Amino acid sequence: MRRNLFLLVIGVGGAAILLWLGFWQVQRLEWKQGVIADINARADAAPVALPANPDPTSDIYLPVSVTGTLGAQYLRVLVSQKEIGAGYRIISAMEVGGRRILVDRGFVPVAQTDIPTHDGQVSLQGNLQWPQETDSFTPEADLAKNIWFARDVDAMAAALQTDPILVVAKQTSFNDSPVSPLPVDTTAIPNDHLEYAITWFSLAAIWMAMTLAFILRARRAPKSTS
Repeated sequence: MRRNLFLLVIGVGGAAILLWLGFWQVQRLEWKQGVIADINARADAAPVALPANPDPTSDIYLPVSVTGTLGAQYLRVLVSQKEIGAGYRIISAMEVGGRRILVDRGFVPVAQTDIPTHDGQVSLQGNLQWPQETDSFTPEADLAKNIWFARDVDAMAAALQTDPILVVAKQTSFNDSPVSPLPVDTTAIPNDHLEYAITWFSLAAIWMAMTLAFILRARRAPKSTS
């Protein structure tokens, strides 16, 4: 009897913990879906003029329309695209209304070395972004080869002598081929909470099934006689 009670307590306690983890992941799923929906709503809104002093917190993903001149110098940020492979984001300086900002023009394959230049005034629409892509493991940029391993807005602004403002292009008024825009979206935001929830709920069911199996086996086991 005591053994069965012990197994029942362990079984119910373990299942309760696993169920709690599953419901917690459901809550996280709802929260993440809200975050993604908010980003999409902000990113897809009608573009406005570039603010005088954009704020990295309140203006992140703000759609803007800018007109100016693109500088000939550019930075290459190493990235990878599904079904394409390795390539670079092309980051250029842009003179806009008496100030210089950064523009993420988009993606080129790693073998592409001929990046077009554009004379005169050009226009583009995109979103403000301050990507958080660096950590203690991020390699330093290889300045000699013009290869960066993350979009570090402050460092890139220093390299191109611009304000620390980055506009990620969505569409342009000019043909920038072979550069293809990589607009702001939410596909890179991990959202595996549903899979995690299913895993925890499945483990809870397995845990309870094993507990019941142990209890039934214990009850069927012949009692020892002295």
